Amino acid sequence: MNENPNSLLTRIQTDMATAMKSRDAATLSTLRMLKTALMELKTQKAKDMALSADEEIEVVQRYAKKRREAIEEFRKLGRDDLVASEEREIEVAARYLPKALGEDEIRERIRAAVAKTGAAGPKDMGKVIGMVMGEAKGQVEGGTVSRLVKEILAG
Repeated sequence: MNENPNSLLTRIQTDMATAMKSRDAATLSTLRMLKTALMELKTQKAKDMALSADEEIEVVQRYAKKRREAIEEFRKLGRDDLVASEEREIEVAARYLPKALGEDEIRERIRAAVAKTGAAGPKDMGKVIGMVMGEAKGQVEGGTVSRLVKEILAG
């Protein structure tokens, strides 16, 4: 396997070995799930094609999003005992994501996107969200961007 030494998959495999040696079962479990998700996507590509950095980040983001959704459901069901393990999985997955932007930085990008697109109201939300998500790939969550765009275009 001629993987890029800087790829997320390579980093995850290295970290899996470290987790095994230190007997960190919780981290190891999360890393195995991330590796499986990456390998699954890789098998859908042509034989010699590697995953792009954007594709790898997207896989990890989807994983973290599923964990956040699970936390919401567990809280609704009063299963706080399961919330901690899901939060731990998010922490492990976050190690492989780019540094997230703060709300102030997101607001600045939204204002710039509104100026570029000439967005005037809520009907232009899609244009603004698309531009911001494209520029800040992997650094923002769609739900946060949507909420802030709605807030800025309404106010």
